[in-house]
Amino acid sequence: MSETPDAPAEELKLDEFAAGEGALPEHFGDEEKTATDLAPVFDVPVNISAVLGRASLSVAQLLQLGQGSVLELDRKVGEAIDIYVNNRLVARGEVVIVDERLGVTMTEIIKDGDGQS
Repeated sequence: MSETPDAPAEELKLDEFAAGEGALPEHFGDEEKTATDLAPVFDVPVNISAVLGRASLSVAQLLQLGQGSVLELDRKVGEAIDIYVNNRLVARGEVVIVDERLGVTMTEIIKDGDGQS
């Protein structure tokens, strides 16, 4: 194998490791996790969206909308809203008012694969 400055001198295939060699220690993941374990990702920005409902319109209908127009959504009053983090459905919740501002309280956490739309 010829060596170049950018390539490693020797490449190992996954099956060339001896049993247990290069693997994670057996006790890895056994300890209790805390919020401080996530400290390296605290500053990573995420985009959160609370979706009240959806509507489909043609371009002609969209152009007819003006100030005061009412757009009918696909949800009923009191129905849970979807909460997305980075465009992934993670929870459902209810709209609340806090100090004259709208907010969302989470009522249901969506596990992986559940409720994906």
